[in-house]
Amino acid sequence: MLEKEDPIPAPHKKAEKTVYICNLSEDVWPFIEAITDPEKKRIEIVENASLSDRDLLTTSEESDLVFISPKPLQEDFVEYYKDLFGIRKLEILVPKNHSGEICKDIYEDKALFDQLIEHANHVKKLTLLSYSTSPQFLVLVNQLRDRGITVYTPESPEEEDAWTVNFYGSKSGIRQLAQQSVADEPDFLMSDGVICVNIVDAAKIAAKKYIKEDGVVIKTNKGHSGAGVLILRPGDLPIDYKACEKAIYDLLKQDAYWDKFPIVIEGLINVNYAVGGGFPNVEFKINKSGRIDFLYYCGLRVTKNGVFQGVEINEDVMNDRLMTRIIDMGFFIGEQYAANGYRGYYDVDLVAAKNGELYVSESNTRRTGGTHVYKTAFKLIGKDFLNDTYVLSDNTWKLPNGVKVSLSKLLEVLKPVLFDKKTKEGLVVASANMLEQGQLAYIVFGQNEKNALEIEAKAQKILAKLS
Repeated sequence: MLEKEDPIPAPHKKAEKTVYICNLSEDVWPFIEAITDPEKKRIEIVENASLSDRDLLTTSEESDLVFISPKPLQEDFVEYYKDLFGIRKLEILVPKNHSGEICKDIYEDKALFDQLIEHANHVKKLTLLSYSTSPQFLVLVNQLRDRGITVYTPESPEEEDAWTVNFYGSKSGIRQLAQQSVADEPDFLMSDGVICVNIVDAAKIAAKKYIKEDGVVIKTNKGHSGAGVLILRPGDLPIDYKACEKAIYDLLKQDAYWDKFPIVIEGLINVNYAVGGGFPNVEFKINKSGRIDFLYYCGLRVTKNGVFQGVEINEDVMNDRLMTRIIDMGFFIGEQYAANGYRGYYDVDLVAAKNGELYVSESNTRRTGGTHVYKTAFKLIGKDFLNDTYVLSDNTWKLPNGVKVSLSKLLEVLKPVLFDKKTKEGLVVASANMLEQGQLAYIVFGQNEKNALEIEAKAQKILAKLS
C-alpha cells in the first residue's frame, strides 16, 4: 500500500469558526445560465440544491461547524448524520433566497451575513470552506474582509491564482496541459481530439470524425453530471457526410451553451471494463503550503451515456502496476496545478481502452462526487479504508415505480442492511433531500466486493417492494 500523509488532521481547538458553503451550482454557473430550456435549468439548480445534505458528509472531520445550504435540511437527516459521525456542534444556515448562486444569496441576505460577522466573534476570524472556489465565493470572501474579518481559505487558491479553477477544471484546459506535458509525462495521454469555438465548425469536424472512426464524443468546455456531453456510437448517426453533419448540428443548436463555450471533439474510445471498471479515477488535495496529498483511487460507476453515478473504492479495484501509474500521473498533474497557484481538491478521470492505454478524460478542480464517500470511509473505517473495506456508492439511484418515501420510513425498511458501527458494514444514507425526487444517494461498506454487492442488492430488493 502506498504510504501517504494523513490527509484529515485530528480535530483540534481553534479560536476561529469553520464555515462550509455548499455551492454546487456555482461550480458550473455559466453552463447553467446557458441552458436554453427553462425547465431543464430549473431542474439542474434544484437537483444541485437537493444534494446539499450529501455535502454534510464531506465535513465529517469538523467538530464545530456552520453549514450553509441553499435548501433547508431535514431535521431527521441531520440527527441521523450527527449520530452516525458523533457530531455535537453543528449549525445550519439557509439564505432567504435561492437563486443558484448561494454566495451571492448570502451577502445579499443582511440578517444571514450579519450572523457570519457575529460568528467571527472577538477574534474577527473565520475559516471558509466550500464545494468549489467560484467567482461568487471570492466576492463573498472580499465582502467579509471589507467588514474587518480575517478570512482563512485553506482549500482555495488566492484571488490572483483563481483562474486555475476554471482553466484546469475545463475540458479545453486539461487538454492543453496534456499537449504541453507529453515529453515530461508520457502516461498523460488524452484521446485524439481538437478544440473549436462554434457549432458550425464542430458539426463539420465531428461528422468527418464519426464517419471515419465510426464514433465520436463531443463535449462542452465545462458541463455537469453528463449534461454537455454527447457520446455518438455506431448506428447513432447517418453515414452520409451531409446528413451526419446536419444531425450533429441539430443536436448542438438545442442548447445555447454549445455556441457559448469551446467545444472539444474527441475520438470514441473502445472501453475495457475489466480495468478499474473501465473508468479509473484518482483524487488528491493541494494544501495551502502547496503540498500534494494523495487521498484515494477508485473506479467510477458511469452510465452508457457518460453520466456519473458513483464510485467503487478498494485496493483491489485495480492492480498495483495500474495504481502506481495513475497515482504518479496524478501527482504530476497536481505539481503543475500547484506551481500555478491552485489549492484545494482535484481529481483525474480516466478511460481504460482495449488497446491497453489509459486516457485522461477530464480533471475536476473542486470537491467531487466521490469526496463525501472518501470522507465517510475515513471517518467510519479509518485511514486504512482502502485495505479494510470495499466501498460502493450511488448518488442518484432511482427508487422503483417512481415511489417517494420519507427518511424515517426508509431507515425503518432498510434497518437489516444499515451501517453497523461494530461490524463496520452496511449502507449509509447520503441524502434525504434526494428522496423527494424519488432518488436515493447511498454508500455501502462491505468486507469485500462480493459482500458489498450483496448488501447493495439486498437493499435494492427491499426498496423494490415499496409502493
